[in-house]
Amino acid sequence: MTETMQAAVLNGPAAMAVTQVARPEPGAGEVRVRLEGCGVCASNVEPYEGQPWSTFPGDAGGLGHEGWGVIDAVGDGVTGVMIGDRVATLAGRSFAEYDIAAADAVAVLPPEMAGKPFPGEPLGCAMNIFRRADIHAGQTVAIVGIGFLGAVLTRLATDAGAQVIAISRRQSSLDLARAFGAAETIVMDDHYRIIEDVKAITGEGLCERVIEAVGKQWPLDLAGELVGYGGKLIVAGYHQDGPRQVSMQMWNWKGIDVINAHERDPAVNMRGLREAVDAVASGRIDPAPLYTHRYPLARVAEAIEATRDKPDGFVKALVTYE
Repeated sequence: MTETMQAAVLNGPAAMAVTQVARPEPGAGEVRVRLEGCGVCASNVEPYEGQPWSTFPGDAGGLGHEGWGVIDAVGDGVTGVMIGDRVATLAGRSFAEYDIAAADAVAVLPPEMAGKPFPGEPLGCAMNIFRRADIHAGQTVAIVGIGFLGAVLTRLATDAGAQVIAISRRQSSLDLARAFGAAETIVMDDHYRIIEDVKAITGEGLCERVIEAVGKQWPLDLAGELVGYGGKLIVAGYHQDGPRQVSMQMWNWKGIDVINAHERDPAVNMRGLREAVDAVASGRIDPAPLYTHRYPLARVAEAIEATRDKPDGFVKALVTYE
């Protein structure tokens, strides 16, 4: 008899159901991971609510791409990892009890991380964004949007010797930024006042680096305004709800570099994931305070909706499996 598992299936806009499906089997070069949990990403929200190109039902476990767990089966030709290894994965159907990943798309978690949750994909993204941002000691770095990603980038930039200006809507987010090393915080409520506040902090010079980590039009507009002459604008927000307009006149006049920090090369993504494992294992980053909300698989829809609505104190939701 085919073994089964529980998996979340999106049957229509905002219609998620957990159902029993066939447990997947690894093919050549693949491993199966018995998942301990999966993080919820802000990029889950719009597909969950339905997009013009959406088709239903979705894949079993679909939308979940921040999984971690223990390898329990391997396919032919797998080397470098083995049954029993605890790993973080770069796979895409992890709102389920099991997921399949290519053997070269998992990173083994060291003993120092035993028993600790590890949504590796977003942490790996943070490492890749930080590398692309090219931040150096003595620079002023504005980070627009302090959630999970913004907080991790605040820590990385601060540790690199930069002065971080954190800009976000909620006071709890600004408090979080301070806890992760921000030198200055600014409430994100008035476009022109924010620009003047940053000018006052930087002596009119604005910022050598600005990281936009929201994924909406206004934060992108604001981020461009905060970059100084010859600086870099790093787009880390996930802009998936349609086209954007940008002020090319301003960007050209200031001579800024614009970096889309979303990586698509699997080797680069794995590099970021491995760097994230090392950073957490060594204590360079402690993401534990950022895991503010946990849900069982049966409540995965609530987890996605909390990621959308951001209740008080919310930073990141984890869906965990018994």
